[in-house]
Amino acid sequence: MTDITLKVEGMSCGHCKAAVEKALHSLTGVSKAEVNLAAKEVALSFDETQTSIDVIKEAIEDAGYDVI
Repeated sequence: MTDITLKVEGMSCGHCKAAVEKALHSLTGVSKAEVNLAAKEVALSFDETQTSIDVIKEAIEDAGYDVI
């Protein structure tokens, strides 16, 4: 498993948190996705044999948020 933290812009409320976490949990290989609204970050654990950082970033962007 790989652990990363990504900076995400545009999240400001509980709905934003839920939308990002739902988008990430829907990806095969993501075992943890926890949004920290105050820090504008998402902490992830994922299996690199099943998904990639590019796919993760795309899922966040498709949910309407910007990965920095």
